[in-house]
Amino acid sequence: MERLYARPGFLLRRAHQISAAVFEDECHALGLTPAQFGVLTVLHQHPGLGQSSLARALGFDKVTVLRVLRGLEARGLVERGPAADSRRNVNVNLTTAGGELLRQARRPAERAYRRLLSPLDRTQQAQLIALLQQLTDGLESDARAAFVPPGR
Repeated sequence: MERLYARPGFLLRRAHQISAAVFEDECHALGLTPAQFGVLTVLHQHPGLGQSSLARALGFDKVTVLRVLRGLEARGLVERGPAADSRRNVNVNLTTAGGELLRQARRPAERAYRRLLSPLDRTQQAQLIALLQQLTDGLESDARAAFVPPGR
């Protein structure tokens, strides 16, 4: 079992589970998941982004982004509508309520970030972030869902 527990994939999956649990604990009162926070954050910075571009900006597949958007839309936090340039494309915008929830989530999300990194000193925190960035940059072509930050 030691060999399984020392595998990078196992540790990354477990770290992701812990990260999500910490975030959801901090944002429990707001009823916000990490994926929802990501969507709200990207839409705040890029209003009217298309669904496909939103999925790429978060590294989500189209089914996942659609599921998250439906939940946010049901809560009145986002609005989807046809793009001005093409009826086949759908653009997404934050509602006033979505912007307000994002504002309220900033402090708990920051607490979750600090809590997640708390077992590490500042140097280790910077190293972890740098190594994760190097890993994701180096293996991006192996991902099933494309990651393309808006504006690129």
